[in-house]
Amino acid sequence: MIVLGLTGSIGMGKSTTAKMFAEEGAVVWDADAAVHRLYGPGGAAVAPLEQGFPGVVVEGAVDRARLAEVLGRDETAFQRLEAIVHPLVAADRAQALKAAQAQGARLAVVDIPLLFETGGDAAVDAVVVVTADPEVQAQRVLARPGMTRERFDAILSRQTPDAEKRARADFLIDTGQGLEAARDQVRDVVRTVLDPHWRASAQPGE
Repeated sequence: MIVLGLTGSIGMGKSTTAKMFAEEGAVVWDADAAVHRLYGPGGAAVAPLEQGFPGVVVEGAVDRARLAEVLGRDETAFQRLEAIVHPLVAADRAQALKAAQAQGARLAVVDIPLLFETGGDAAVDAVVVVTADPEVQAQRVLARPGMTRERFDAILSRQTPDAEKRARADFLIDTGQGLEAARDQVRDVVRTVLDPHWRASAQPGE
């Protein structure tokens, strides 16, 4: 089974691109959805987060607003949060990939916003970066409810710059050219990575 890492900065169209991969038959695992499950009632992150950040759990689930408040006033809190959540997310991903392989899937896509930042690119066969012109990106993000330029800039400061992501990518999906153009690019990626010759040349020794 081929495993692709899908990433891209905010506003680049990554979620839309992930859906396109699913429509082409790929099994898609979403890191954000995994965190949502882990934070929800009965989620594996609930107890350790309540222990690490008392008061952030309400009615058996992590209250994101309370957690954000804690993160905002404690400089070390974000690192402690990552130390708790990242291993749980990695375990969720490993379980999902194992299940996909057992079901005979040929292609899996792991949708991880911070793929490069967390070193996740080392655990996939190839990296797909979703991109668009900065003007298109800004227009999309600033149209979101409650979004400000300051908040947008703060989010960008925590993400690997788009130019660096593009340089490190094995494949690029440019969503700035429209949905159909992006869909054609997704189909090209799927066709390429499912070609047995690609795997043989890209993964020597396997």
